[in-house]
Amino acid sequence: MLAIILALAAAIGYGGSDFAAGLAARTASVIQVTLLATVTAAVVVLAALPFAAAHQPSGAALAWGAAAGAGGTLGAFALYLGFRHAAFSVAGPLSAVGTAGFSVLAGLLLGERPTTLALIGIILALPAIVGVSASAASDEAPQESLRGRPGVGVAAGLVAGACFALLLVGLNRAGSGAGLWPVAAAEVAELAVAGSVAAVTRNLRVPGGRPGWLAVVTGVAGAAGTILYFVATHDGLLAVTAVLTSLYPASTIVLARIVLGERLTRLRLTGLALAGACVALIAAGGAG
Repeated sequence: MLAIILALAAAIGYGGSDFAAGLAARTASVIQVTLLATVTAAVVVLAALPFAAAHQPSGAALAWGAAAGAGGTLGAFALYLGFRHAAFSVAGPLSAVGTAGFSVLAGLLLGERPTTLALIGIILALPAIVGVSASAASDEAPQESLRGRPGVGVAAGLVAGACFALLLVGLNRAGSGAGLWPVAAAEVAELAVAGSVAAVTRNLRVPGGRPGWLAVVTGVAGAAGTILYFVATHDGLLAVTAVLTSLYPASTIVLARIVLGERLTRLRLTGLALAGACVALIAAGGAG
């Protein structure tokens, strides 16, 4: 049960991070927002390191952590590319479902066997993720929905899903015996990728004012989500904790409803209802 609670808390952290990043990106460069958020997340994790007593980390643990961090940042840029060339309703749902699907597949290949109830919950989570992550599509203008190159959106969404799955699987494979060192390695790798992209595009400046503060909130919430997921995935099955964490778009749309007054469409309500049923089934079946 603890793994389920922590995974849901991680989903809330990631969803809050995405919400803050979305607000910041409305008036500032996406790359600049990402860079400041990544720096903030690295500071948060490094500050938490002394409180997570552990043995000296192995090279394998650090390597898995670094691979996870690189996957997370590359996934974000792939998703942004999909949004640039196709409607949000193409890349968004594919990336979210791909994250859950690839992670579950990895868990099964690694020998995990969820209970029947948990497996039903996992299967039910896939349409739930589609509902909550595709919710932005219902608000798009007609010309927005028809724009761009859907093939690029599909490819970018699948690549983003695979990269985000690498983040979740990598943190799982890093093991829990090294404390938060694998998470720190992940944040350093994310910072290296984000910094390189910012340097190449000449976006090394950080946003100021309200976008800057929102980028800081993005980093803090994202770091909290990563730490919570890291603990959750070593207390339960990867197939379960990854799916629950992949429900993070639900918290994003709830925040949008509360803070911005965005309407809850039929698709959003259906996705939230399915997400609730998914969580109930997995809780009844156990996290492993």
